[in-house]
Amino acid sequence: MVYSEEKALSSLAALCSKGEHCTGEMDEKMRRWGLDEDARKRVVDYLESHHFVDNERYCRSFVNDKVKYDRWGRRKIEQALWAKRIPEDISQPILDSVPDADYLDVLRPMLKAKWPTIKAKTDYERSMKLIKYAMGRGFELRLIRQCIDQATDWEVAEDEG
Repeated sequence: MVYSEEKALSSLAALCSKGEHCTGEMDEKMRRWGLDEDARKRVVDYLESHHFVDNERYCRSFVNDKVKYDRWGRRKIEQALWAKRIPEDISQPILDSVPDADYLDVLRPMLKAKWPTIKAKTDYERSMKLIKYAMGRGFELRLIRQCIDQATDWEVAEDEG
């Protein structure tokens, strides 16, 4: 189904009024709808100039949600923003503004919960499995190591319990 430029603008404005979206998502929808590049650019320009779409606002919201609710690490969030075509000059300062403590507040309980479920013959093997798990969630190695170095606290808590 091919949309007209006016129909696309109307549909996307309605969509944006219900939630945050980025220009990459809008462009992708219009591309699938069969709009040519010039029409897509005009629609995106209109949406931006009338504040329906704001990549910086979207990025702040996206980063906050992914850390707090989806428990993602920085690397996974970076990849998702790249896939949504958020420019690095917008995403990097926003990602840099998230303190390590926010990631650690998510990572510590996640690793602590995972710790007793990992079957390993040695502490080294358990650590490697935890690192692989946390890296799969997009966390940076330095933060993972920081949490694993506190793993003795987890063992003490298990022994006392």
